[in-house]
Amino acid sequence: MAKTDKTTDTASSSTSGGAFTPTSTLRANARKNVEQGAVTQSYHADRKVVIEKLNEALATEWVCVLRYYRHYFMAEGMLSDAVKAEFLEHAQQEQAHANRIAERIVQLGGEPDLNPDTLTKRSHAEYKPGTDLRDMVREDLIAERIAIDSYRELIDYIGDKDTTTRRMLMEILAQEEEHADDMADMLNGWIGK
Repeated sequence: MAKTDKTTDTASSSTSGGAFTPTSTLRANARKNVEQGAVTQSYHADRKVVIEKLNEALATEWVCVLRYYRHYFMAEGMLSDAVKAEFLEHAQQEQAHANRIAERIVQLGGEPDLNPDTLTKRSHAEYKPGTDLRDMVREDLIAERIAIDSYRELIDYIGDKDTTTRRMLMEILAQEEEHADDMADMLNGWIGK
């Protein structure tokens, strides 16, 4: 069997010009620090920083979930039915973002920080209840714009050092941009004051 591994190792490195790790090395590396789960030697980002920033994103998502649900329940007036449907959809999508982020934190060996006592302090977005339906839409748009910028910064920071987290954040960012577009359309189409 050792002879087969050498043949495979030689073939891998000779066809790739040395760009790929030999199979025997991959196998040996996988046996090291096995308790770290999905985090292998090839992970190049600063895990501590990534986990910290993901926990900030997690707090931001939960604050947005809570704000959207409040707006959903408190919306009233002539336009409220259509706007309420958007609030509810966005609340559910933000919660899905939070779940994905929490799962990724665990995959990286961290712990999702869901402490309600510090949630708003760690969140980038604020919890603004809004004074009326139009103000609720405006506050949600502001929060989405904050999320967009904070996700872009984190994506840029991670670069190609953690492609799984980067891909997840890019997918979340795309949906946050859709949310902002939805809120901007509502705000720009408002009739009256």
